[in-house]
Amino acid sequence: MNKNSIKVAVLGVSGYSGGELVRLLLDHPKFADNPPLLLGRSGSEAVALTSLQPQLSGLPHADELSVVPFDWKLLKEEGVDILFLATPHEQSREDVPAAIAAGIRVIDLSGAWRLQHESNRAVYKLTDADPAAAAQLQTEAVYGSPELHAEQIKTARLVANPGCYATSIILALAPLLRANLVDLDHGIICDAKSGVSGAGKAPTPGTHFMYAADNLSAYAVFGHRHTGELLEQLHLNGSQIQFTPHLLPIPRGILSTIYVRLASPGSIISMQSCFEDFYADAPMVRVRRSPALPQIQHVVRTSFCDLGFQLAPNGHRLVIISCLDNLLKGAASQAIQNMNLMAGFPQSEGLR
Repeated sequence: MNKNSIKVAVLGVSGYSGGELVRLLLDHPKFADNPPLLLGRSGSEAVALTSLQPQLSGLPHADELSVVPFDWKLLKEEGVDILFLATPHEQSREDVPAAIAAGIRVIDLSGAWRLQHESNRAVYKLTDADPAAAAQLQTEAVYGSPELHAEQIKTARLVANPGCYATSIILALAPLLRANLVDLDHGIICDAKSGVSGAGKAPTPGTHFMYAADNLSAYAVFGHRHTGELLEQLHLNGSQIQFTPHLLPIPRGILSTIYVRLASPGSIISMQSCFEDFYADAPMVRVRRSPALPQIQHVVRTSFCDLGFQLAPNGHRLVIISCLDNLLKGAASQAIQNMNLMAGFPQSEGLR
C-alpha cells in the first residue's frame, strides 16, 4: 500500500456513524484529490451522497459524489486498499472474509470481530458460512484501540473498531489496571450514560422522542453487549466489574462514572502521573487536572476522550469520569485513527 495514493471505501453511508465517517474522510488532507468510494447495498440504485447526508454539502467532493451499489469487482477496479464497514454485525461477519481474500484491509465498525472469546461473542448471535475460516480470521483481528494496540493496528489486515461505551470505560481504567493499582476484590462499578444516537438510526420503542425525552433510564443490566470488551481488554472476570448503561435524553455523547478502590492509598499527584504518563503519546485523549472533571458538552462533536478524577480524602477511593462523543471517538473518528495508523499517517491526521 502506497500511503501517497491510498484508496479507501465506505460501505454503510446512510447511518449516523457512517455519515460522520464520510465527513471526516472528505475533510482529511490525505484525500483532498482522492475521495473515498461510497458504497450502498448490492442491487440498489446509485444515489447522491447529499441526498442521504445533506449536512455534508459544501465539503470537498461531497456534492459530486454518489453512493453506488456494492460490488467486489468495482472495489478491485478502483484499487481499494482499506474498506470501512459501517454495517450490521451480521453483514460484517459475512463481508470481512471476502474482503481479506481479495487483499483489502478492513476496519469494521460493528461488533462482529471485536471479541475473541466465543462466550462473549454469543450476545451477537453470529453465524458463519465457513466456521473454521472465520475462527482463524478471528484470531488475527486486532481490537482497534489506538491507545492500547497501536503497533498491532499498523500491520493488521482486520481491525475491529471498539464499542462506544467500551472505549469510554477501557480508557478510564487501563492506566490503573496496568499499574496494578486497583483492589479488584472490592470490584469496579461503571455507571455510563449515552445519548440516543448510540442506538443507531432506526427508531425503537425505547429511543423514540416520547420515551427518551425528559427521561433517564437504565437498560441491559447484567447483559450489555459491550461487557465482553471490558472483560477481554482489561483482563477481568465478570465478578470484578459491573457495567450499567443508561439512556440520556440528548442526541449524542457519553459520560461514564467509574468507581474503584485502590490497592493501597494513593495521592492526587500519583494518580495524575499515572494517567498523564500512560497517555503521553495519545493525541486524542485529554487528561484533566484534578479536581476538574470532564463534561459531555466539552467533547461532543470532537474526536477526543476526556478523562478526569477525584480522590477520596483517605486516598482509598477513586472516581474517574470519562467523556466522549459516541459517534466520533466512540465510532467514526476512532476508525480514522486506526486508518491513519494502518496507512502510516500521523495518528491524529484529519481529526484536529
